[in-house]
Amino acid sequence: MEIEEKQAEVIDHFVKQASAQKGSALGSVVVEATSHPSLFAFSEILAVPTVAELEGTDNSVHLEVLRLFAHGTWSDYKRNSGKLPQLVPDQVLKLKQLTVLTLAETKKVLSYDQLMLELDVTNVRELEDFLINDCMYAGLVRGKLDQLRRYFEVQFAAGRDLRPGQLGSMIQTLSNWLATSDNLLVTIQDKIKWADTMSELDKKHRKELEDRVMEVKKAVSVKCSMTRPF
Repeated sequence: MEIEEKQAEVIDHFVKQASAQKGSALGSVVVEATSHPSLFAFSEILAVPTVAELEGTDNSVHLEVLRLFAHGTWSDYKRNSGKLPQLVPDQVLKLKQLTVLTLAETKKVLSYDQLMLELDVTNVRELEDFLINDCMYAGLVRGKLDQLRRYFEVQFAAGRDLRPGQLGSMIQTLSNWLATSDNLLVTIQDKIKWADTMSELDKKHRKELEDRVMEVKKAVSVKCSMTRPF
């Protein structure tokens, strides 16, 4: 949540910038936005009318770059690099950070081998430096590095822009979670009722035992008084 809050002003800035430009002039806005160290969400910029108007034009490549940073990964860029402009170093860093977020969406334990393959990292030291300095310190993820088992255990990951069609799936997931939570709540309530009932039965049983003990004590006391020699 903290990283999303930090982005609000930056997003607003680039939305205004994009709204004030058209055609090829949007290229510099896109490069600046996708290079900005605090910006990791691009759906609002994609929704700007002047940006959407790039579709099917000679400048549509700028729209494709924005879509790449909104939904894609470093591997996606490599597969389509012939159709896209060469990225500047800050864009490369940003896209690799976003790649980690995408991987963390589906797995909470990421192997070093998978990460090195997806990020084009050649050794463990370089990978761990990237995860610590460029991902964890940036607030994008939190987790534990296990050098012995060679994996990164994700404890938190910031969210990315929703991909087309992903909203319906997310709503269904949340609905399933809500239904499961409701069922769990009913089960817990039933357990509480059962525990309350057993507690009342236990109290009743204790009272009956205490009453019986008192009756026995009284009976013994009376008997003793009757048999006591004068």
